Amino acid sequence: MTETLLSTTVKQLRKEYHLTQQDLAYKSGVGLRFVRELEQGKPTVRMDKVNQVLELFNLQLGAVPLARRSEL
Repeated sequence: MTETLLSTTVKQLRKEYHLTQQDLAYKSGVGLRFVRELEQGKPTVRMDKVNQVLELFNLQLGAVPLARRSEL
């Protein structure tokens, strides 16, 4: 698995708030395995569960515009 902006952000926020992965899982109501996979950048995670985790930090997933690639 490859780290992503999402996985890096969650990991960084967890550490800023001095939470273990187990603490984060418990406080957000998801499983420890989910938190580990999220922080490792698993490419297929449930958005509702990601939002459960992000809600602890007053964040949520959302649609954002992509930078356009210039045509070759």
